[in-house]
Amino acid sequence: MAAFKKSTAREYFESIVIAVILALFIRTFVVQAFKIPTGSMEPNLLIGDHLLVNKFVLAPTLTRLEGTLLPIDDVRRGEVIVFKYPEEPDRDFIKRVIGLPGETVELKGHDLLINGKAISEPYAHYTQPVPDEGELSLDVRSKYGPVSVPAGHYFVMGDNRDNSQDSRYWGFLPGSYIKGRALMIYYSYEPDEAVGSGAGLSRLPSLVGQFFTRIRWSRLLHQIH
Repeated sequence: MAAFKKSTAREYFESIVIAVILALFIRTFVVQAFKIPTGSMEPNLLIGDHLLVNKFVLAPTLTRLEGTLLPIDDVRRGEVIVFKYPEEPDRDFIKRVIGLPGETVELKGHDLLINGKAISEPYAHYTQPVPDEGELSLDVRSKYGPVSVPAGHYFVMGDNRDNSQDSRYWGFLPGSYIKGRALMIYYSYEPDEAVGSGAGLSRLPSLVGQFFTRIRWSRLLHQIH
């Protein structure tokens, strides 16, 4: 009896199906791409940055055995995470973890206090000067708390502290809304409004000129901290 042999067309078809399944699995459970649309994380993440987010490392586990065997991490302060916006779960936000469950968070001017102790924040960026004592109570950007982070929740803020819609405005982030940890910038380009005319640019075909002038080459493959 002759051995069964697959046709070339069927082999191609099966290879494509397997590749699509693997791509969907990776996108759904392991790594996903996101684009930065606003300046809330400037200057560390810029409008036009495209990120890869590790969705697996912060995934929930059903048993202690899973947490032991799989490379799952706890959420840590200082990490940049992507999550479902609590007020509109269909939208994705990106912020930095500031307060962990059970901690007390307080903001005084440009100072962050966790459990009453000042925390160093080299990533924080401010566009406004430190307000005087009489102005501290007028704006949550400079005076907030103290508040206690509930169990299973997190307090998150953008690095651009004077221009970020974050936990200071909409409250605590449920842990179940976290989608993953930001890993690296795989692509970055200047948005239209940030591109200058540039002498001699009109001599190049528009698409070629934009390709070479808009890409932020120094940010490619940049790890996110």
